[in-house]
Amino acid sequence: MTDIPTPVQPTNGISTDNSRLTSRANLKKAGQQFESVFIGMMLKSMRQANLGDGLFDSKNSETFRDMQDKQVAESMAAHQPIGIGKAMTEFLAKSQKALQDAAAASATSGAPATPDAGTTS
Repeated sequence: MTDIPTPVQPTNGISTDNSRLTSRANLKKAGQQFESVFIGMMLKSMRQANLGDGLFDSKNSETFRDMQDKQVAESMAAHQPIGIGKAMTEFLAKSQKALQDAAAASATSGAPATPDAGTTS
């Protein structure tokens, strides 16, 4: 039988590894996902403020409307963002030394400010 290695440090369920935050692409993706969730919550709140019962309202139509709202929110975040995701991304980038160093280096050399400049969006 093979022995299962035990962790060196006890785990408490919360990861302290934040190396994924050092990539501008990961921060941008997180910002877009955050914006999608925010827009989805906004659409859901707007739907709850209905002024009356519809003629064809049912649990099924509500389910499909929720799925449609989720897709609309994702599309809006990807194509016409309102800016909250970008603000969050910039805020998190300020706290990451590697991203600040990359931005400073690119400002002096004229290169793109992202460590992953080879990727496209």
